[in-house]
Amino acid sequence: MTKTLDAILINPCLFKKGRNIWKGIDSCFPSLGLASIAAYVRQKGFRVKIIDAPALRISVESFENYLRDNYSNEQPRYVSFTAVTPSIRNAYAMAKIVKKIYPQTKIVFGGVHATVLSKEVIGQDEVDIVVRGEGEITFYEILSNRELSGIDGIVYQKDSQIIFNKERERIKNLDDLPWPAYNLLPMDKYYPAKGSYQRLPAMSMLTGRGCPGQCTFCNKTLGKLMIFRSAQSLIEEIKMLIKDYGIKQIMFYDDTFTVYKENVRKFCHLLLEQNIDISWCCFSRVDYVDLDLLKLMKKAGCHQIMYGIESGDQNVLDSINKNITLNLAREVVKLTKLAKIDVRGAFMVGNPIETRETVLRTLDFALELDPDVAIFNITTPYPGTQMFEEAKSKGLILTYNWDDYDLSKPVMKLENLSQKEISDLYRYCFKKFYLRPKYILMRLKRLLSRPSEIGLAFDGLKAVFSFLKK
Repeated sequence: MTKTLDAILINPCLFKKGRNIWKGIDSCFPSLGLASIAAYVRQKGFRVKIIDAPALRISVESFENYLRDNYSNEQPRYVSFTAVTPSIRNAYAMAKIVKKIYPQTKIVFGGVHATVLSKEVIGQDEVDIVVRGEGEITFYEILSNRELSGIDGIVYQKDSQIIFNKERERIKNLDDLPWPAYNLLPMDKYYPAKGSYQRLPAMSMLTGRGCPGQCTFCNKTLGKLMIFRSAQSLIEEIKMLIKDYGIKQIMFYDDTFTVYKENVRKFCHLLLEQNIDISWCCFSRVDYVDLDLLKLMKKAGCHQIMYGIESGDQNVLDSINKNITLNLAREVVKLTKLAKIDVRGAFMVGNPIETRETVLRTLDFALELDPDVAIFNITTPYPGTQMFEEAKSKGLILTYNWDDYDLSKPVMKLENLSQKEISDLYRYCFKKFYLRPKYILMRLKRLLSRPSEIGLAFDGLKAVFSFLKK
């Protein structure tokens, strides 16, 4: 007997390939936005399920069989995809399969790519509705069968015309949202990036929405307004994750975890007061921390912070609106080490005004800062960013094959560097950083003092060496 299902929410597959360091060290965590939408509409009485293709290792080729094997008795009214730029083509291919099996089902697309390139997405034959921006309330109204003309934040077609409804107002209180629908997820399939964690099992979390930065390479789909969850809400969710799923490590994936310092302080104090046994790490900017905060974070279980340092050339930093200085980066990395928190530095290769000399300055700066982990990415102008719009207007975008927008391939033409030069410098930076005798000795010394981390450290180094041998 076929059962009606209100919606299947799908996180499409995204497999790294070729010369991509992330193929070896990447994490696998759920789309928290999708899980939040699922929790919200379920709270409203709708019956939903989630298919997390990356976690379940479902490829485009195996997707049809997966649906037929697992959903043969289900008839979904809606199937919704969330997608980032590198996974959008897989999402389109999976949507075709959905329409083949369920011709009457309406297909909805959301996420960053759908928000910034709504015309492209709604132009796909299989796509019925595009959700722009936050999706919880919008998707609830879609499931409630409201007239499309009355739903804010969507794009659809009517009489062969593309209709953009007005933008939906941002959700003002994130504490009003239920926690992500963890029990709809394959919780045993998730894992963090190598070199980024202390303990397992691990889970990702978000403490807010938005970022204070105005970097040209970052997407600002939610606008300038920043909204944070309360510290108490975070504590309660962590306690649930520990109790129900045995989680021992939290990866905070906010762009800048420490923007609202008072909330972070309160969060740390609650962890300590309630003696909550959890290790955690986060992303931040060097202009949003201080020594007192770092020491408190360390005491409360923080073991690593990733800073987006991006470049060792001040002119390059200024050109991408990073709004930090090299001296500030030096000082904050020193303070973070003083607080005994590991530093993970993120650097870019191939910014618009880049030359071979500026890339080598970035490498030299990385060597000077000597973070515990260094990640070098090829600068990628994602749709919706200032960098993309400027490069597009100047005819500098080399490809619109979104599969190539994976941080490991040059997709933007530079005046001073060829694609091959960028790729060669990308690999050279990894080689010079990780194959230093000083770095290898440091890692060995670390292992002697932290024998429990031997497996974790070797996994990370193995991934880097494997990448460099290709």
